[in-house]
Amino acid sequence: MAETNNTLEVLQNLIQTCRDGEDGYIHAAALVSDPGTKSYFQEQSLERARFVKELKTEAQKLGEHKPDTSGSIAGTLHRTWFEAKAELGLGDQSVLNSVESGEDSAKKAYEDALASALPENIREIVRRQAQRVIAAHNHVRTLRDSKAA
Repeated sequence: MAETNNTLEVLQNLIQTCRDGEDGYIHAAALVSDPGTKSYFQEQSLERARFVKELKTEAQKLGEHKPDTSGSIAGTLHRTWFEAKAELGLGDQSVLNSVESGEDSAKKAYEDALASALPENIREIVRRQAQRVIAAHNHVRTLRDSKAA
């Protein structure tokens, strides 16, 4: 039972992290002017929505009938902060900096999840999602660095 509770806690944290990412990416897409970056952010938002659905399904299989699929307060505050910076005229670079910071948090959440005891089927899902999160983090960092240069 303790193992199931731990797994549910890990899943709930990742659901919240992915919901923050989904909301953050769609919010960032509305703020950036570069069409390529806008499109990438929209794609990432959809991917995080798929991650939420996949994690929610696993939580339900473990007996969690209504997993909380809302984002975190910290995620909301982070989005508000990067919106304020964008409104101050700091532009796409500021949004990229903020998105990269959000991806740092997502990367950490997945690292923590993989460091915990998880059933192998869930570990595989988390591992696969973590690879996509790390790839997105690296891509956003590259975009940020190329815009800064």
